[in-house]
Amino acid sequence: MTSRETRTANGFPLLDETNTRLLTELGADPRATAAELARRVGMSAPAVRERLARLEETGVIRGYRLDIDPAALGLPVAVWVRIRPGPGQLTRIAELAARTPQVSECHRVSGEDCFLIKVHVPAIEDLEPVLDQFLLHGQTHSSFVVSTPVPPRTPAAP
Repeated sequence: MTSRETRTANGFPLLDETNTRLLTELGADPRATAAELARRVGMSAPAVRERLARLEETGVIRGYRLDIDPAALGLPVAVWVRIRPGPGQLTRIAELAARTPQVSECHRVSGEDCFLIKVHVPAIEDLEPVLDQFLLHGQTHSSFVVSTPVPPRTPAAP
């Protein structure tokens, strides 16, 4: 990049073709070593390590995660819950979601419902006490995950 980097609307540096290729390769194989990534993109391993470090420092790469199947933890039922807060309850719902161990995701969304949370429970009947906590602060609408034809993934750069 030049000294005057072009940045996205969110302040991230616009990715060049090499960084985009690195992220694509890393997304396909998150356990790839710098040497493996270097071979795939035609660079030296030190250059790849430097680019990855810069992507981490600028916040493009937010972290590395272990992805465990909730069913292996005894939580095979996944449910998306939309929550419409009562008056003055926005903060309480976000705080409750953060404290509730069955909640794996919490998103503030637009529309009539202000929150979308993902809940994991052992069985359908185990959802009731989780929902009851949120019902103190607003209305809930639940949708059970039947299958996941497209698993979570990083969106491709345009």
